[in-house]
Parts: sequence; structure tokens; C-alpha cells
Amino acid sequence: MDAAAQNEGQDPLVDRPISAGAAFEGSAEIAEARDMARDFLTSVQAVHGLPVSSRAMGMVQLVVSELVTNARKYAPGPCLLDLEIVEGAVQISVWDSSTTPPSVQAADPQRIGQHGLEIVMVVCQDFCVHREPVGKRITASVQLADDPGGDPAGRQR
Repeated sequence: MDAAAQNEGQDPLVDRPISAGAAFEGSAEIAEARDMARDFLTSVQAVHGLPVSSRAMGMVQLVVSELVTNARKYAPGPCLLDLEIVEGAVQISVWDSSTTPPSVQAADPQRIGQHGLEIVMVVCQDFCVHREPVGKRITASVQLADDPGGDPAGRQR
């Protein structure tokens, strides 16, 4: 893992994005990606004073795990993980070198495996796939605080 916490040593009074990023190359680093997400959200809470629900903590780690796993499984070379706080949500962005968009299959409780993207799309507020000059970037958002209306993904009604 090659991590670059972009806010280290910055003046906390200056309005700058709260973000972190890292590159991952091996399948063993999927656990490191989850750890990075957990550490990032812990810092968001402790250093920046933003509320992070336990649901958000778990969902962000799940989404990071699924997206990084897919990138490592289906694309050659490293993948890049970026986390950024945007309007009360953590935006999770994973880049990989494959130009093939992910395939989200229809829900099938009889199917064994390949439910990761189904889960990601249910727990995230937003989910987008962007083609890039090289590869693609998948971006998903998870609300930091639980929705008072009771929607676990924090979607607007």
C-alpha cells in the first residue's frame, strides 16, 4: 500500500477537503483498504469533529472491501482508492485499469456469490461508473450520520 493522507500537517482553520488516498496491488491489501477506511473515518470524527454513525463506519468498510476486491480481481495492475468527505457523506472512489464496466446481476437469492455490487448499490446513496482515458473509476457515497427518517442508506425520499 502506498498511502497519502492529504491533510497531514495542514492548518485546521483553512477550509480544505478532508480526504485520503492509497494504491493497492495485492489481494492481501484488501484488508489494508478496509483498515484505511476505518482509520480515515475515525480521524474524521476525532480530528474534524464530524459525526460518523456505527452504521456508516461498517457500510464504508464493506463498500471499500467490495470495490477494491472487484478491482483487484478483474483488472490488471494496481487500483487506487480515494476517500473524501463531501456534504455529510464519504465519497468512495476506486480506479482500476480495466475499461469493462462492472456487471450488476439481477437479484437472485439462489445464486452463490457475486452479490457484492448488489449490496453496494443498496447501502450507498450514490453509485456511478466513469470511463477514464485509462480504465474506469467507480464512485459511491455513504452518509456519515444516520437518517432520522429511518432509511439506512440515508436516501432522500
